[in-house]
Amino acid sequence: MNRERTIIIAEAGVNHNGSIEIARQLIDAAVSAGVDYVKFQTFKTEQLVTKQAKQAAYQAKNTGSGNSQYEMLKKLELTPEQHLELMDYCKRRNIKFLSTAFDFGSVAFLDTLDLGVWKIPSGEITNYPYLRQIAKTNKKVILSTGMATLREIEEAITVLEKFGTPRNNITLLHCTTEYPAPKNEVNLRAINVLKETFGLPVGYSDHTEGIEIAVAAVAMGACVIEKHFTLDRNMEGPDHKASLQPDELIQMVQYIRNVESALGSGVKEPSPSEKANISIARKSIVAGRKIKKGEIFTENNLIPKRPGNGISPMKWKDVIGKTAMRDFEEDELIEL
Repeated sequence: MNRERTIIIAEAGVNHNGSIEIARQLIDAAVSAGVDYVKFQTFKTEQLVTKQAKQAAYQAKNTGSGNSQYEMLKKLELTPEQHLELMDYCKRRNIKFLSTAFDFGSVAFLDTLDLGVWKIPSGEITNYPYLRQIAKTNKKVILSTGMATLREIEEAITVLEKFGTPRNNITLLHCTTEYPAPKNEVNLRAINVLKETFGLPVGYSDHTEGIEIAVAAVAMGACVIEKHFTLDRNMEGPDHKASLQPDELIQMVQYIRNVESALGSGVKEPSPSEKANISIARKSIVAGRKIKKGEIFTENNLIPKRPGNGISPMKWKDVIGKTAMRDFEEDELIEL
């Protein structure tokens, strides 16, 4: 493989439904799939939303309730002790733990865990004091860009750089913030636009149903893939319906590894396995009928045929008009 390995983040998010046991099972599923990171969400509901904030349409549909965001999210918090427990479990299962902070207190808490990288969600890309707090930790940043314009992305990068994040420590994730995201609104070509505009590594946070869009993003050069997953899409909660089940997560990882292997170096030359087929598939100049010594090679007594271990038909004009130095039987490779 001639490119860096795609980083795959399995987004458990709040699909643990507040249960530490379900969270452990999600980690197990991520390990079985062979992803690089399993990611959760860290927040204090009181600092994240007002008590009057309404649920998004997809949240109300998926939860089957008209409760406020506050009531929904309060049930999905993980305590600091649970974070430590899950981190320890990830260490024992040999998978990297990651979590997204959604408020100032959660940033401060996760900073004490020294995770080494921040995953900034799309909703915080216009949150100046949040970005400033993240930047001051001087760690790597993965910045989701859902709902954002190029100008907003540039402004967020400027804040991060100003307060301590080196530009080369930033990776962007193209994203469409809807759950599930309509495939005709994904706009994967924006991956290349982000690369060209900002000169930064670009990945893709996928909220579509299925796995094909994430795999296609890798084919387009995405260096990070983030995808929600769950134990069962029929579980109660806001994000399960737009998540992969364990068997689908396994399949997505396998397909991504196959595609990144197939991308290669971009140098157009015969591959090792092709070289053995050159003489079999290509043609040589052969006698189209019996040719006597001293006879002139013409268009009428020569023909290109397999195998390709003789004079190449690309030398046709060099052979025509030459004199046969010996007799040739029909189908015999021509020699000069």
